[in-house]
Amino acid sequence: MASVCASSAIAAVSISSSRQALSNPINFSQKTGSLVGSAKASFLSGKKLRLKKYTSPTAARSFTVCVAAEPNRPIWFPGSTPPPWLDGSLPGDFGFDPLGLGSDPETLRWNVQAELVHCRWAMLGAAGIFIPEFLTKIGILNTPSWYTAGEQEYFTDTTTLFIVELFFIGWAEGRRWADILKPGCVNTDPIFPNNKLTGTDVGYPGGLWFDPLGWGSGSPEKIKELRTKEIKNGRLAMLAVMGAWFQHIYTGTGPIDNLFAHLADPGHATVFSVSAPLKRFYPQVRNAGEHASLRKELGRNVFADRTFVSLLELVMSDDHDFS
Repeated sequence: MASVCASSAIAAVSISSSRQALSNPINFSQKTGSLVGSAKASFLSGKKLRLKKYTSPTAARSFTVCVAAEPNRPIWFPGSTPPPWLDGSLPGDFGFDPLGLGSDPETLRWNVQAELVHCRWAMLGAAGIFIPEFLTKIGILNTPSWYTAGEQEYFTDTTTLFIVELFFIGWAEGRRWADILKPGCVNTDPIFPNNKLTGTDVGYPGGLWFDPLGWGSGSPEKIKELRTKEIKNGRLAMLAVMGAWFQHIYTGTGPIDNLFAHLADPGHATVFSVSAPLKRFYPQVRNAGEHASLRKELGRNVFADRTFVSLLELVMSDDHDFS
């Protein structure tokens, strides 16, 4: 009964008359912004609440109270507003799309699957780079470095290996593409037709082959949490693989070798050590200086090329140690 009386009082009083209510703190509720004090007093005293139509004066002003709502999910930059197409429903969605690449729904759906498969390849690549290199460094394994794996001899030539891998990967990627275009069309096991998957999402096939431990089942909150962890680890793996690649280009060795060298001599084995890049860059410059066509393309004369090569020869001589 009290709620009926209070709601009737709120409905009868216009928001435009709030200035009068503010002048009388007894009749104004700061929590609801309405006149509920008098209604409550009348109800408790046993009096019947009588409502009268109230017309606000023309001089009164109406006002609107705007309260900034705190975001209910983490955002990549505090205080930023995520675009409308990133509503937080996707795993790993932190509202980051400065170029608007996901504004089109079909493009967003494709980019989600593209990022997912790149994350998984990057995690496999990072594990293949760091783990064997570390185990070889401490003497447990004896495997070639990841950047020289293509130079090793295998049971067959590299061309045959490339064709075989292209066939199998092409078959798997073709089925994944078909599932993106028509979700659920590849849920039947091609080897064992009796095994069928139901209720799976695109990119998360599940089943015995892809989810033997059953981690993909459970509450939606749990599933989204695990998928978010996968995306976050995959993004870190993509950065790690790219960093290892650039690190090898710059230093000529892998990240584990660089780490052990830095720990052994922190004062000299740093990113500012340029002797290794110059040693690998010197033969290329010397060969480039011997080709007149490349000199013409680079817009350099013979004297400039010979001077540059002479400077490099001076730097790389045994009499100068720049480490």
